[in-house]
Amino acid sequence: MSNLAPTSAHGGDEEIATGTGTRIARVLRTEIGSLHPRLSLAQLAVRALPQLAFPYLRTALYRLAGISIGRRSLVAGRLDLIGTGRIERRLRIGEDCWINAPFFADLTDQITLGDHVTIGHHVVLVTADHEEGPSAHRAGAVDPAPIVIGNGCWIASRVTILPGVTIGDGSIVGAGSLVTRDVPPDTLAVGVPARPLRKLGAQELKALRSGGIR
Repeated sequence: MSNLAPTSAHGGDEEIATGTGTRIARVLRTEIGSLHPRLSLAQLAVRALPQLAFPYLRTALYRLAGISIGRRSLVAGRLDLIGTGRIERRLRIGEDCWINAPFFADLTDQITLGDHVTIGHHVVLVTADHEEGPSAHRAGAVDPAPIVIGNGCWIASRVTILPGVTIGDGSIVGAGSLVTRDVPPDTLAVGVPARPLRKLGAQELKALRSGGIR
């Protein structure tokens, strides 16, 4: 006779229930992973504030939502932030910055803005890339990479910055540019894709860092 005890129907039901519960929990985590209660409450309050008006109040609300915003930095409009998990912890804004809006940030990975950074309207920052998949599904697994914008930079209107890019200190990215690779410090970069156009002189850098260029 065999010494193996037969598996009971009750035990099989427990295994099925456990497996089903695990799948449900996984689905729920996926479904609610993009919910950000504190940030959502801040967004509701910010929505009522007109563009450019009440920048101190708007900035305070975003700080309360958990976003790191340095002293004397101001947010001029609503921040459009997406991602899963604690995305408010992945955006760091330095001191004496001016953030115009609309401003879109994909916070799959970290985005860091240094001090004295000026962001124009309709700027898009994307940290989520994809690995190249097979022909049946070319957008493979998500491959995130951070974005760093150095001290004193001016990112003009309608600029898009892609994952893994670092903008060197004191640089300007011209309006409408698509930044796919790093920009050296103290450089004016423009174009699609953006390429260094020229080095910036001392007077331009002084005006930029003093907040004279908006």
